[in-house]
Formats: sequence, C-alpha cells, structure tokens
Amino acid sequence: MEENMKDKLLHTPEGVRDIYNTECAVKLLLQNNLHEVLKRHGFRDIQTPSFEFFDIFNHERGTVSSKDMYKLFDKEGNTMVLRPDITPSIARCVAKYYKDEELPIRLCYIGNTYINSTTYQGKLNEVTQLGAELFNDDSVDADAEMLAITVECLLNSGLTDFQLELGNADFLRTLIKEAGFENHEEISKLKDMIENKNMFGMEDIIINKSIGKELEDMFLKLPELFGNLEILEYAKGVVKNPRALKAINRLEKLYDIMTEYGFEKYISFDLGMLSKYDYYTGLIFKAYTYKTGEAIVTGGRYDNLVGQFGKDCPAIGLAIEIDNLMLALGRQKLLPKIDSSDTLIIYTPDYRKSAIKLAGYFRKEGNNVILQLSKDGVNIEDYQTYMKNMNIGGLLYIDSDEDFILMEAESGSKKTVNIKELIHN
Repeated sequence: MEENMKDKLLHTPEGVRDIYNTECAVKLLLQNNLHEVLKRHGFRDIQTPSFEFFDIFNHERGTVSSKDMYKLFDKEGNTMVLRPDITPSIARCVAKYYKDEELPIRLCYIGNTYINSTTYQGKLNEVTQLGAELFNDDSVDADAEMLAITVECLLNSGLTDFQLELGNADFLRTLIKEAGFENHEEISKLKDMIENKNMFGMEDIIINKSIGKELEDMFLKLPELFGNLEILEYAKGVVKNPRALKAINRLEKLYDIMTEYGFEKYISFDLGMLSKYDYYTGLIFKAYTYKTGEAIVTGGRYDNLVGQFGKDCPAIGLAIEIDNLMLALGRQKLLPKIDSSDTLIIYTPDYRKSAIKLAGYFRKEGNNVILQLSKDGVNIEDYQTYMKNMNIGGLLYIDSDEDFILMEAESGSKKTVNIKELIHN
C-alpha cells in the first residue's frame, strides 16, 4: 500500500508534465530568442499574477467557459482563478497603470496559462505562452505589425514552412446578427458547425431560419471560404452587408501592407475562422505548420476589452504557444541546438584548494563550471558516462596541485594539462 502511494506521488496530474534537462534548456533558449525579437520591436516586459479574481476572466469578458477554469478561494471567501488567458490581465493593468496614456503602448510577456481541458485527451492543461500586446492603435498598420512580428518570430525559431490564416471576427458576427440569431445556444452550435466546416450541420440550422437566399448561400459557403486573395474577391461579390464588406476591405488592405514587409507568401484567409475568445472585434489569426494540427500562434484585435476595466482604447495581440511550437520544431527536426558548454571539475579532498582556484578562474572567464568532490568507487569512465547523460561538454580531473586530466565528452579524448601554465596563458 505504501509503495503504491509512493509510486503515485512520482506521477503528475493529468494535463501537466515535468520539463527537465535538455528539453528544458531548449525551451528556455527558444523563449529567450523569441523574446529578443519582441524587444527589438520595442515591446516592454510585464508580469501579471498567476491567479486573479474570477471577475477578471468571467464570461462577460469573452474568455473561456467557467467550467474550464481552475478555481480556488482566499481567506475572505473570494473566488480566485488560475489565469486561463493572460490578455485580460494585461488589459486590466493597462486600464490601471496607463489610464491617461493616449499614444501606443507595447507590452510583452512570458507566462503559463491554465485551462481544464479534460474533454481533450492528451491535451496539456498548463501551457506556456509568449505574447505581445499593442494598445492605443486601431490602424491596419498595427495589425500588419503584429503579423510581421509573428512571421519574424517563427522564422527566428527555425521554421520556414508555415502559414498565417487570417479572418475577421466582425465579419462573421455581422452575418450572424443579420440572420437574426439571438439565442446563445443556437449561436454556439452554429459556430461549432462553421469551425468544423460541417456544411450539412449548418444547413440543418440555417434552413429553419427565414433569411434571404443570398444570406443563406453565404452561410453555407463559409466552410469553403479559405485560401488566397481570390477568396476575398469572391466574398465581396456576394456579401451585401456594409459592415461585413468593411471587414473584407480591411483584410485586403492588410494584405497589401504585408506585401510591403515581403511576407505575403505566409498569408492566407479563412472567412469562417472563429476563436474560443469572444472578445475579439476585428482581425483574428492563427499560425500553422506541418506535423502538428494545433495552432502555434493565435491572436487578434480586441478593441472593447480594455474598456471593460475603465479605459477605452483599441488593442491587438498575439500569443505564441511555446509547447505547440516546440512539438512542431521537434517533429521537423528543427529544435535549436544546446551547446554542451558546462565543464565538470572532479577533485579529491587533498586538492580542494587547487580545484576551487581553477573553478574560480574559469567562471571569471565566463564559463559554466560544476565543482564536484570525487566519490569513492567512481572512476573517470563513470564520469564520462555521467557527462553524456547530463549534456556536459568537458571534464577536469584534479589529482595533483600541478596537473589535471582534461577529457572531452564528445570525442572521449584525454590529455594532461599543467594548472599554472593554463592560468598564466
């Protein structure tokens, strides 16, 4: 019984996992590289709490469903939530700390989000996002900037074969309103059909609505309205609603700007695109690459969210799904290489002083050094195996005040080096 309990304690709960050793090093390297891209575009870091009051993420904000949140209670009985989404937290901060700022605000972050996705077997409930948010700019140029940053980040990660699919939340919202859909359950069901490109399911819903033939045809065509620029031309020919046309025209203008960046080859369109977040008001986008079915980047414009916290300002953001991106890079054999730069110094008690001096010298030179007392019964070949397991580049074995044995992990070569000559040179 006790053994079973101990064994259980070694396992993580469903939906979370340990990340360690080389994988952890690769993840941190990837995050740092992408973070540098955001910094080069003038984005400044912000950190928000891992848990906040429930009202920050409630249904009215347009975030995830309450049943998908991890909830807890503080001493006063307030309902707290592990953040399922970082954007509302940053929107709150902007309303609080930048209330009077009217010019653009650029913020970026790295953090984990928590969504109880128990209905999706194998899906992580805790994921890492690296994101950027641009406030106080409602221009198409701001939309293009965020798309260009997305492309730059993905290229920086090592990917070359990927696509950004663009949609417009206002386009679909306008059509739904024009068709007279008001019941939340009915709208949710319709959106599911559109997202899954289920034309037969859509037809069952639409046929019971007294809407015009043109609008009915438009809805039934939605699952097919994805592809290149010609899709927008087709949609303009069949859509009559001025607001929906405005959304299409904005996508066209956005494409023109992306050609000026030289990134048009990464752009495609999906007028039936939906997001799990209802706070999006305009452009929405998702980035995909092969060997993974999940989006590696999501984002969009949310011009009304910050206003819910007391500051009216437009905003657009992106979130890179680090775990999905790593999965894609791994399957495409494009993960960044970790330099085995750590050096292991093994010493016996008699030569501790020499080992400490040598380790200090190497560290001052900018090297990573592990200082380890030699264990009885462990020989140099055992340490060589240990180096390979722990991704350590080299070993120094000190058993003299004057000389030490230098071993390289990759080649296994050994040579004797004089300590004084090394430090002197």
